[in-house]
Amino acid sequence: MFTGIVTAIGTIESVEQRGDLHVRIACPFEAHAIAIGASIACSGICLTVVERGEQPGGAWFAVDVSDETVSRTAADMWTQGRRINLEPSLKLGDEMGGHIVAGHVDAVGQIADWRPEGGSMRITIEAPRELAPFIATKGSITVDGVSLTVNTVSDRPDGTVHFGLNIIPHSAEVTTLGELRQGAQVNLEIDTVARYLQRMESLKA
Repeated sequence: MFTGIVTAIGTIESVEQRGDLHVRIACPFEAHAIAIGASIACSGICLTVVERGEQPGGAWFAVDVSDETVSRTAADMWTQGRRINLEPSLKLGDEMGGHIVAGHVDAVGQIADWRPEGGSMRITIEAPRELAPFIATKGSITVDGVSLTVNTVSDRPDGTVHFGLNIIPHSAEVTTLGELRQGAQVNLEIDTVARYLQRMESLKA
């Protein structure tokens, strides 16, 4: 379980096909603090550490990424040099700063609009029709592993949904969200509470 509060940015150092993808990620964590078998959210995807080590300036860890995971995440996600948001799993007593995040990507969205607004950045994301019932104004959503509040929602004639977010300078600086541009793909996870409420409503019908 995670909160969507990113603690570091990592960089994919290598990608190797070993049946599944074997991905090595450089990070600023201390190697001794990364446990084999631990869960780390990588741009919103819960993955299991299978190797770890030290290197100048920090550490590295490796994960195995299944074909299923690859098929459900952003198209250019698993490429060498890609910067990704990192969040270790919650420990008992940790502060719940964002919202409950499972690390399971529900769909891939696309940046439909991007523009500066004051000192912040206003982005609009297009999400597929299956996510439309779960996205609401002032509700929570996870974008590339970052917990964010939805500002606006616009349902489209084709069933897709556009929703707006405001990225403050701090969030842009400490995550990869500041690197987003028009047309970029992002990993989306809907709010767990919204998921259960929608299921309850469907059973009433």
